[in-house]
Amino acid sequence: MIKVNGSEIDVKYVGISLDDYLGISNYNREVIAVEKNGVIVPRQKYKETIMAHGDNFEIVSFVGGG
Repeated sequence: MIKVNGSEIDVKYVGISLDDYLGISNYNREVIAVEKNGVIVPRQKYKETIMAHGDNFEIVSFVGGG
């Protein structure tokens, strides 16, 4: 089981890179931050970060405003 933003995701994503998952899920990598198991994942590490059973990801988008 992998969780993204508190929800379980399809097991087919086990073993793919975080970068691939973000692309499949239509996230704009320029305006998000990703946390894996409580640790921020640097943007340059998205391709080498592999999604595995037991991982918990939080993906947040930056919102501008005033």
